[in-house]
Amino acid sequence: MHRLQTVLRRVPLTISLAAVVVGASIILRTLWEPLAGRPTVNEIAYGLPSLESGSWWTPVTGALVALQPAHYLVILPGLVLFAGFAEWRLGVSRAAIAIAVTHLWGVLAASVLLWVSRNHGYGWATALSLQWDAGPSAGFLGAAAAASATLTPPWRGRLRAGLATYALLFLIHLGSLADLEHLLGVGGGLFLGPLLVGRAPRLSRRPLTRRDFRLLACAFFVLAALEGLIQPFTTADGPLASTLSQQARSQELRDTEFWGSVVQAALWFWLARSLYKGRRRAWRWATGLLVAVVGIQLVGLIMMLVAREPGLPVVLYELCGNALGLTVLVTGRHAFRNPSPRKARRTAGNLLAPSADDQRSVATALLEEEGTVNRLAWMTTWPENRWFESGQYAGYIAYRVHAGVAIGLCDPVAARESDRSGLLGAFSNSVHAAGLVPCLFTVTAEAARHATSSGWHCLQVAEEAVIDLSTLAFTGKPWQDVRTAMNQAAKLGITLRLGQLGGMPRGIQMQVKAISSEWVEDKGLPEMGFTLGGVDEALDPHVRVGLAIDAESTVHGVTSWMPIHEVGGGDPAGWTLDVMRRLPGGFRYSMEFLISSSCLAFKEEGCRVASLSGAPLARSSAVDGSALDRGTLDAFLDRLGAALEPYYGFRSLHTFKAKFQPHLYPLYLVFPDDTALRRIGLALSRAYLPEAGIRDFVALARSSH
Repeated sequence: MHRLQTVLRRVPLTISLAAVVVGASIILRTLWEPLAGRPTVNEIAYGLPSLESGSWWTPVTGALVALQPAHYLVILPGLVLFAGFAEWRLGVSRAAIAIAVTHLWGVLAASVLLWVSRNHGYGWATALSLQWDAGPSAGFLGAAAAASATLTPPWRGRLRAGLATYALLFLIHLGSLADLEHLLGVGGGLFLGPLLVGRAPRLSRRPLTRRDFRLLACAFFVLAALEGLIQPFTTADGPLASTLSQQARSQELRDTEFWGSVVQAALWFWLARSLYKGRRRAWRWATGLLVAVVGIQLVGLIMMLVAREPGLPVVLYELCGNALGLTVLVTGRHAFRNPSPRKARRTAGNLLAPSADDQRSVATALLEEEGTVNRLAWMTTWPENRWFESGQYAGYIAYRVHAGVAIGLCDPVAARESDRSGLLGAFSNSVHAAGLVPCLFTVTAEAARHATSSGWHCLQVAEEAVIDLSTLAFTGKPWQDVRTAMNQAAKLGITLRLGQLGGMPRGIQMQVKAISSEWVEDKGLPEMGFTLGGVDEALDPHVRVGLAIDAESTVHGVTSWMPIHEVGGGDPAGWTLDVMRRLPGGFRYSMEFLISSSCLAFKEEGCRVASLSGAPLARSSAVDGSALDRGTLDAFLDRLGAALEPYYGFRSLHTFKAKFQPHLYPLYLVFPDDTALRRIGLALSRAYLPEAGIRDFVALARSSH
C-alpha cells in the first residue's frame, strides 16, 4: 500500500484524466450505449465530418469518451499505463503538454491528410474521411513516445521501436481512423520529446555493429510472425486493400489461415531467437527461405502486371519487406558465425569448451611472472575457471559461464595496461560472437575506466579493505579490540602457525576440514564459491594458512592468504585474505588475533600490503558511487545481500574488517548492456551457489521478507 500511495502521488494528472473520462462516459451514457449512430455524434466525436460541419470543439470533447463501450477496456488501461509513464518521467506540466499537443496533432493532421487525399480514387482515404473517432489514445501514445527522450539507451530505442511498430502494423493491417491518428501521434511525440527535455531533435547515424545486424534480423522475423498472427483478424479495407475480401472468406478458410499462421509464427520466432544468438545454421535457413520467397513474389508481381490484376499494393509491400530482410541478412552475414551450442562444446578453443588440463598451470605461471593490478587476482587460478587468451595480447581473463553469461573474474591479468585494455575488448568480442553476454566482476577502477571508455556500464559491488603494512602499528584507541585479542590469546597460550596447509600434520588438517564442514552445515545452504574459497583452495601450495593453535594442538581458528603478484611479477608483494573459519565454542577473538598476527608476520618478511579482500554484496557509504550507473542489478545485489546475510554474514564481515583501519577501494561489475542485468543477476547467483537447489532458493526468498 505504501508503494501504491507513492505511485499515486507521482501521477495526479493521469488519475484526474482517468476520472474525467469515466465521469464523462457516465454523464453521456457512452459507458453502456454506443456513441456511434447517435444524432449527437457529429457534435461530440472528432473527425473530418465534424470539423467540416463547424464543430471545432470536438477534438476536446471527443477525447473524453469512446465510440463503443468495449473501447473503454483498451482506453482506460492505456491511459493509466502510457500517460502515467509519461507523467512519471516528464512531470505533471510537461506530461500535460505532451498529451494535449500529440492528441491535437494526431486528430487535426489526420483530418488534413484525409481532406487532401479523398475523392482522388484512393478508396481507403475516401472511406476514412467519412468516419468519426473518439478517445485520448493518440494523446497518451504520443506522450509515451515523448517521454522516451528521458530514457537512456537501449531502453529509449526499444520503447520507440515498440510504439512505432505497433502504430505501423495496425495502420497497415487494420487501417482505421484511430490507427492513422496513433501513427501521427507517436511521430509527433518522438519530435516533441527532445524539445521538452531541452534539446533539439536529431537523427544520428553510426556504423552498424555485429549486434545491430543480429537485432535487425531478429526484429524482422518477429514482425513477420506478428503480422502472420494478426492477418486472420484483419479487414480488407486498409491502406493496402486488395480484392481479397475478408467477408468473402468462409469460416473454415479463416480457421485454416489462423492455424497456418500459428505454425508459421512458431517457425519465425525460432529463427528470430537463433539469429539473435548469431547462429550460422539459422542464418542459412533464413537466407534460403527469403531468397525463395522473394523469387516467387517477383514472378507473381510480373504475372500480375502482365495480366493487370488488382492487389498490387499488397504484393509490393510484401516484396519490399522481404527484400529488406534479405538485405540485412546478406549485408550482415559476418555477424552470424556462431555454431550450435552442441557443436560449440565440441570445438576446441571455444568459450563453451572445457578448459585444457594445462591451462591452469599456464595461467598460474603467467600471473607469477607478469603480475597484475588486482590484489584478488589469485582467484583467477582456481580450477573451476576457464581462461581466455588472445594471440594479440599477452595475458588472460579468467571466466565462468552461467545462464548464458560469461562472467570474467577480476581484472585481465597482464603486465602492461595496454594489454589489459586490449584483452577486455577481445574478450567482449569473443563472448558476443559466441552468443553470450560478457561482464567482469570485482574489477578495479582501472578496468572500470577501460570498460566505460568503450561504452560499457559499471556498478560498484564490493569494497576491498587494504592494510598498509609499512605503517602498521597497533597503537591508539581505534586498535583497542585488536590489542585485546592479542593479549587474551597470549594469556590462553594460543599462538599463530603460518605455513602451507598441505605440509602440516594430518591431525591439524583434519581439524581444519572439520571446522569448515561444521561452519557450512550451520548455514543451512551449500558453501558459496566463485570469489570465496574453501579448504580445497587453501590446500594450494602457493597459499599460506594461518592457524590459531593452543598448547594442546587444538585449532581455534583458520585463515588462508593468497599471494599478491603486482605488475612486474616476482615474489609476492603481499597477501590477500580468503578463508575465515572459527571453531564453535573456541577462542572468541580468533579472527582478530589471526589477522593481526599474520599482518605482523608479513610485515617482518618485507611485504608492503595485506588485503582483507572484499565482502561480496556489501558496501559502505565511505566510497562515493555517485558517478556510477545505479540500475536494476544494484537493487538485485542489495536484495541478494540482505537475503544471504542471515546465512553468510557478508555485511557483518564488512563491518568486522573496519577494526583493522583499512583503506577502502571500490570493486566494480562492468557490463556492456543494462538490458542483460537480470540475466547477469541470475548468473551471479548461480556462480556463488552453483550447487544450490530449488529448496535453497526458496529459503533465501523467505529470509528476505
